[in-house]
Amino acid sequence: MEQTRRDSFRSRWGFKLACIGSAVGMGNIWLFPSRMSAYGGATFLIPYVIFVVLIASTGVIGEMAFGRAASGGPVAAFGTAAERRTGRRGWGEALGLIPVAGSLAMAIGYSVVVGWILKYAVASFTGAALENQGVEAFTAYFDTAASSWGNTGWQVAAMAGTLLIMALGIGGGIERANKVMMPLFFCLFVGLAIYIATLPGAADGYRYIFVLKPEGLLDPMVWVYALGQAFFSLSVAGNGTLIYGSYLSKEADVPESARTVAFFDSMAAILSALVIIPAMATAGETLTQSGPGLMFIYLPNLFREMPGGRILMAVFFVAALFAGVTSLVNLFEAPTATLQEKLHLSRGTAVAVIGVVGLAVGLCIQGIVSGWMDVCSIYACPIGALLAGVFFYWVLKKEDCLVQVNLARRRPLGRWFYPTAKYLYCGVTVLVLILGAVNGGIG
Repeated sequence: MEQTRRDSFRSRWGFKLACIGSAVGMGNIWLFPSRMSAYGGATFLIPYVIFVVLIASTGVIGEMAFGRAASGGPVAAFGTAAERRTGRRGWGEALGLIPVAGSLAMAIGYSVVVGWILKYAVASFTGAALENQGVEAFTAYFDTAASSWGNTGWQVAAMAGTLLIMALGIGGGIERANKVMMPLFFCLFVGLAIYIATLPGAADGYRYIFVLKPEGLLDPMVWVYALGQAFFSLSVAGNGTLIYGSYLSKEADVPESARTVAFFDSMAAILSALVIIPAMATAGETLTQSGPGLMFIYLPNLFREMPGGRILMAVFFVAALFAGVTSLVNLFEAPTATLQEKLHLSRGTAVAVIGVVGLAVGLCIQGIVSGWMDVCSIYACPIGALLAGVFFYWVLKKEDCLVQVNLARRRPLGRWFYPTAKYLYCGVTVLVLILGAVNGGIG
């Protein structure tokens, strides 16, 4: 599997920050805190950390190594594995289109959400958002933005910024943007957490977060939703991590990079909980909301009532915007790279084609984006992850798999790695698919 000459990340930390940017998203901000609140605070952290370690040490490593091995996205990677196994790559390439299509669909839905965030970020600075008085007013404000054709200008602006980053290339655009946005994201959230800690009543939130109730571990749904949180937060879907891995040099240590990504992604989730749960406690409330309702209705109303609410809201939504844009760039990268690989289009042309398709469809689904994203998360992401796992750990020969995983490492991974990845991780992706379908989504 030889690497062809193509754009790449210019530094190892540039690659890591890009992968962290792809993983850190709305699941960290609007879902993790509510999951902690609903399932026992620190109790929820135990299964969550277990699943993060499992998925990062198998699935994330596999997708990074697979992309680097093939020097391409899912189509090239699956085709290469199929050719190694059967001598024919066509069937592998055909199946590789599934995670690419899933990535494009997820990106289209995500672009709507990033448009909402941009609207709120600007409205926070201008003070327009603070003109709303109470939950009902914020509900009406958000319902207008989330209606069909209700947020077109902001969505177009968000897409334009995203496509500009992509058009500048991997090193000059994506790496550079993540080197700015990801450190700022963490700095802004740390600042929010510190400020919230000074407010009366915040201690009740911390008490809930850090008190462990072992009996909660007997609830199977704690484990189900911890699995969903870890799985979707780490962005194993056969596309994003794999395509970024394809731009990685042979001198990089993939398992070490996977550990770094998992650590900072988990820190982003915990930071969000340290901001949102104590913030609710300062108002004497318990966090019961999740998703867009939490982020665009209840939190803005809470910020409005706090000292320095305008600054708090602005900092929060700017940080969320950074997380949203870096994730959106990653989701659009797999279909963009596929056009470059298969149709030999220039970078700019491929970005333009994907941008036109993404914007046209995205504007049309503004009013139904919730259902659209449910289909993507329940079916597309687990199927993409399963296919990537099967092709790397089952179709590709064991010796080829281990060579790619251990490339540039001083010590190869232990004997535990291959059977754990081949059987346990691939089994987990099937479980996520089944549990998501039964429960109407777990991530």
